[in-house]
Amino acid sequence: MLPTPAFIIEEDKLRKNLELVADVAAATGVEIILALKAFAFWPAFPLMAEYLPGATASSLNEAKLIHKHFDRKPHVYAPAYPPKDFREMAELANHLTFNTLTELERYRPQWEALETNVGLRVNPEYSPVETELYNPSNPHGRLGETLPNLPTRPPKGLKGLHIHTLCESDAAATATLIERTRAQFGHYLEQIEWLNLGGGHLMTREGYDVEGLIKTLKELRARYPHLKVIMEPGSAHVWRTGYLQCTVLDIVNNYGSATLMLDVSFTCHMPDTLEMPYRPMVRGASAEPANGFPYEYRLGGMSCLAGDYLDTYYFRQPARVGDTLVFEDMAHYTTVKSTMFNGVPHPAIVLVDADGEVVAERRFDYADYEARMG
Repeated sequence: MLPTPAFIIEEDKLRKNLELVADVAAATGVEIILALKAFAFWPAFPLMAEYLPGATASSLNEAKLIHKHFDRKPHVYAPAYPPKDFREMAELANHLTFNTLTELERYRPQWEALETNVGLRVNPEYSPVETELYNPSNPHGRLGETLPNLPTRPPKGLKGLHIHTLCESDAAATATLIERTRAQFGHYLEQIEWLNLGGGHLMTREGYDVEGLIKTLKELRARYPHLKVIMEPGSAHVWRTGYLQCTVLDIVNNYGSATLMLDVSFTCHMPDTLEMPYRPMVRGASAEPANGFPYEYRLGGMSCLAGDYLDTYYFRQPARVGDTLVFEDMAHYTTVKSTMFNGVPHPAIVLVDADGEVVAERRFDYADYEARMG
């Protein structure tokens, strides 16, 4: 029996996504890799490595995890490199991207000595992302160099450019991003060896124009046949491949408003539901008033934060203590962003096969909390 609370990742759905991603890569000659910032449950890496040539890291810890469990040299990008970590990251890296020209020059003696394949993140000042917290393209922002900062010719030793301005975006946004990149940085594209288009390409979402994406990528490669093109989506690989199941512990009623108290926390385990914010799907319930869903409940988390709740959902049947609730699509940006705030127990993480049998399981207990705190 599967535990609760638990993040359940379904191997057959994951494999289906990976097959689509691999088909796009094969059709276009583009290298598509996993971004660990979205998904880092390493027991699933052997399966993912059957379809993906590598993964990308934004910290030394992620780089070491890729090296150990993906058995590949990681692509590396960080907004800033701690001096104590840089050499080890550069030694591990397949490609290493700097956020600024100043860091590229500061570490030049080290990366030149190691003959590291280095790139620079640039900001094309385009993004379809409307939520400011997730929009990296602000011209006054901290992620990447804007065009006025760049010299006419690429700095000595620069091999690539890295661009990341999408988030769960469609194929049209990828096409626009490429056009904006060509318009601003085309003179660099003629002189470098690789272009990393970052993440946010949600090619496994239902209705995504996969053929349009393939056409766009083929056109890019035809225009710059010398360029190695890289994409590093996170969500696309694990989109709708997992869920978070939890249990109703209590029901609080105040002035006609009922709240289901759950053994999970939105603050601790699903922070994007509060930060983005977005309304996660709850299996068997409606996020909006609907015929046949007469029972109204807010959903409350376990932490002491007053805002640890989601507003009203609508159910077919009255809820009872002990009921199981299932939040859909909780494989990406969940386990990697979850915390142990308030000492709230962390859900288990479980990989199951097509028959529901456990392939890998990680449970958390007091020892994990104690180790985290001291």
